[in-house]
Order: sequence, then structure tokens, then C-alpha cells
Amino acid sequence: MRVLSLACLLTAHALAQSAQETAIARQRESIQRQRTALEAQEGAAARQRASAARQPKPPPWTPPTATAPVADCGALTDSRLDGLIQKAAKNNVLTPDLLRAVIRRESSFEPCAVSRSGAMGLMQLMPGTAFDLGVDNPFDAEQNIDAGSRFLKSLLNRYGGDLSLALSAYNAGPARVDAIKAIPPIKETQDYVKEILNRLRPPPAIDSQ
Repeated sequence: MRVLSLACLLTAHALAQSAQETAIARQRESIQRQRTALEAQEGAAARQRASAARQPKPPPWTPPTATAPVADCGALTDSRLDGLIQKAAKNNVLTPDLLRAVIRRESSFEPCAVSRSGAMGLMQLMPGTAFDLGVDNPFDAEQNIDAGSRFLKSLLNRYGGDLSLALSAYNAGPARVDAIKAIPPIKETQDYVKEILNRLRPPPAIDSQ
């Protein structure tokens, strides 16, 4: 009987030891899986950082300040300019006053104006924008106003009709507006938007009493 009891005790001890070893092995496997998952997360994070580092950054912003005329183009009469503005506004479902305010700010109504950054004509089209819009001669007033109006309309559509954002993108580029979903913290752009919006607001009523 004693021999049998001893054998039972040894068997029970062996079973308990085996269960403990199994539990330890499972814990080790769990720890290893966690380490593997952590290493995978660290690898994914490293790949994301490397991908972000490879993303092109927006080029340095240059204010499109108009300079003296340099192109060989003629001045426009007021009636001719007004007719082109009315036509472009109608074709693109814009108000003539908006186009007139943008042209005033961009070029001071000078069809030959060229900015320091290379923007051209009445609505100061950049060469790439002019090309994309099918402009052959950016100093041709009709082509310039038509293309600038189409570009402005596309920005209004892009920003859900938000004129402040559309004007910001026209001035500083869509990439800068897209990055923060707001008017960029650039003084020239902020002044640009403010001036045009102020020109579109009706003057305050004068109390005659």
C-alpha cells in the first residue's frame, strides 16, 4: 500500500510539473508573439516615416506682386474690359464684381503685367496653370480672363463654394489651403482675401435723418 501511495504521489507530482511546464511554455509563446507584433508595428512605423520623408514638399511661396508691363500687348478700353469680364462671369456663373475685384488686386487692370514669380496677365496666371487651361497667349486679355475665371470657378467647386478658401488657393496655391483647410497664415494672402471680400461687400447705409 505504501508503495502504491508513493507511486500515486510521484505520478501526481509529475502531472503537476508537466502542467506547470506547459503553462510556462504557453506564456513564453505569448510573449514571443507580442514581441513579434511589436517589431511589426515598429517596422510599419519606420516605413511610414520613410514614406513621409519622401513626399514632395510645397515649393517656397512667392507673392505674385505685379511689376511693370514687359510684354508686347496693348491697353484695354474700359468698355472692352467690361465686356470680357461680363462674358467670363456669365460663362462660369460668377459675378462680374468678383472678377473685377480679383483683376484689380492681381494686376491693377494691366494686361501686360508679369509678377516676380512669373504670373502673367490680367488675372496673373502661372505658366503651368495657363498651359493646363489651354491658354496660348496669357497676355491676350480674353484668353487670360476666361482661363482665370475657369480656374477660380474650379476652386470654388473644390472648396464647396467657400470664397475665402477659393481666393486663398488662387493666391497661394491649393496645396497650402488643402494642408490646413483654412486661409494660410501668410500675410499677403490674408490681405489679398480681405481686400477682395471688402470690395464685394455693399457700403454701409447712411442714415438721412
